Amino acid sequence: MQIRTLLVGSALAALLAGCAAGPTDQGATEMEATTVTYQGTLPCRNCEGIDLNVTLMGDEQAMAAERTFDLDASYRAHPQNPPDENYTGNWETLQGTEQDPSATVYELVPNGEGQTYYFLRVDPQTLELIDPNLRRFQNSEMLQLKRL
Repeated sequence: MQIRTLLVGSALAALLAGCAAGPTDQGATEMEATTVTYQGTLPCRNCEGIDLNVTLMGDEQAMAAERTFDLDASYRAHPQNPPDENYTGNWETLQGTEQDPSATVYELVPNGEGQTYYFLRVDPQTLELIDPNLRRFQNSEMLQLKRL
């Protein structure tokens, strides 16, 4: 009788220990931040192009502090060989442009010095650099980044 009670008690303790372990890794994937990267080459007056890499972390519903970005720019064959530019900061979602009141625009504000960037979400796979007045440039197709 004591062995059976000991076995039942051990099984019950193991069951309770498993319940106390908390959630499994399946729930962890839902809690991870969203990371999306876009790349493209922008035109350059004095060089062959500016390679731009923009990574957005967080999603539109996240708290402002959780929406961060990395922006890296490299000049191709520039005569003065400027160093790569790297910016980090926070991004916001703006609604609407002059041409399209329902458009989604991402405003990337770097920490410290650096200009604010505005990207129109053309579709889920494409961002387009636009001006600070939220207007598209004439050569808009040349200013697009594609999602990796």
